[in-house]
Amino acid sequence: MGEKTIQCGNLIGGKWEQRGATGITRRNPANVRDVVATAPDSSAEDARRAIEAAAEAFQRWRRMIPPERGKIVLRAAQLLESRLEEVAQLLTREEGKIVSDSRGEVKRGIDIMEYAAGMGRRLGGQTFPTETPNVFCFTTRQPIGPVAAISPWNFPVAIPCWKIAPALVCGNTVVCKPSPLTPATATRVVEIFEEAGLPPGVLNLVHGGAQAGSELINHPLIRGISFTGSTKVGMAIHMAAARRLAKVQLEMGGKNPQIILRDADLKNAIDCLVPAAFGSTGQRCSATSRAIVERPVSKDVMALLLEKTKMIRVGPGDRPEVTMGPLVDETRLRDVKSFVDRARAEGAKVVIGGSEPEGLRDGYFYAPTVVANVRPEHEIAREEVFGPVLSVIEVDDLEEALGVANAVEYGLCASIFTRDIGRAFAFIDRIEAGMIHVNRPGLGGFSHMPFGGFKHSSFGAREVGDDTINFYTDIKSVYIQET
Repeated sequence: MGEKTIQCGNLIGGKWEQRGATGITRRNPANVRDVVATAPDSSAEDARRAIEAAAEAFQRWRRMIPPERGKIVLRAAQLLESRLEEVAQLLTREEGKIVSDSRGEVKRGIDIMEYAAGMGRRLGGQTFPTETPNVFCFTTRQPIGPVAAISPWNFPVAIPCWKIAPALVCGNTVVCKPSPLTPATATRVVEIFEEAGLPPGVLNLVHGGAQAGSELINHPLIRGISFTGSTKVGMAIHMAAARRLAKVQLEMGGKNPQIILRDADLKNAIDCLVPAAFGSTGQRCSATSRAIVERPVSKDVMALLLEKTKMIRVGPGDRPEVTMGPLVDETRLRDVKSFVDRARAEGAKVVIGGSEPEGLRDGYFYAPTVVANVRPEHEIAREEVFGPVLSVIEVDDLEEALGVANAVEYGLCASIFTRDIGRAFAFIDRIEAGMIHVNRPGLGGFSHMPFGGFKHSSFGAREVGDDTINFYTDIKSVYIQET
């Protein structure tokens, strides 16, 4: 892993600015002595200029035929694929996840871009029968205008790709504001889109925090805001955007359950549960954070779970023997520790983990943690920890399991393990979640399937898949009278 500090800048109207600015300093979460990147902490004026550049480029970009826009996005996907290893190594250095996970994330971004590129040939409307003689009726789609893509730190390649790619193919221009924790990775993604042949101003990049973000949310030229992050921030964005009727697409938190019934293949259930809970150090909205287990198999489940968890090797993500990297920063480490401390105070029992590993004091490491004796009313059973912490809740039957699973404000992912197809379909029908898995890890999904959830997990049109077209376009209904 190299030690060179990457100087990131803003891309506004096709010109890179403020490279070398040090408003933001990003350190390697596995080794805080390693300064990965610096970036500008952009002002509202910087964001405003990027918005104006996107607005100026919009009319020209929207007139490019959709298949040609798709070809540019496809070239970007091919460029990213040619640099997969380079980008994955940078992702690990900056965000912390193990390299195999970083490679998987880059591959997911490529797959989504390839699928989105094909939208250029699927942006048609519908024809309808007439209610009066000699009228031809059809619908057509048009882009909504300049959009803001506000992306998080935990998937700094895949999520910007799945926002930017469909936005561009649908004919919109974009201002991207990444998390201040991952400026270098975001810069590399935008550089690749630029290299693929985007005209100036079609894609703009603005680093920074609250000032830049507020301008993107409130500026009247921004017609849509696609945000991934916390539920609290997402709700604030929704309220601000509602005042001017801007469209919003929000992907927010999760408190995802895995139900294990007494007839399940327990080995498969645990083989799926552990990576779903502890992969990416638990720092994903789709992470499984609750194991809801029927009592007759709870002891067997716990034994298998502890055995599998003990096999996890914590350390810097670039080491081949490591299977779980650090948390992203000191704030996240402090929050995770506080959650576990409060769980203990409520009467839950930490059966493994619950501390910082010895010998790893150069970064933000926390051991994979399993908490037992958890009741549904406990904070750790209701609130998103966003770290490597799994709560185990025992129940009597599927009915109780569904009640516990649904008794939270979130509804993103959910999974069940059972050999009974009837109970599996009862779960599918009654679980309050947007992405459902049966006898497989309860994580995200495929690159052509809608990504999103219910309740406080999502709002607006789904991301990924064709449903995202409904966010990035408006529909015109057309009536032509024969003369």
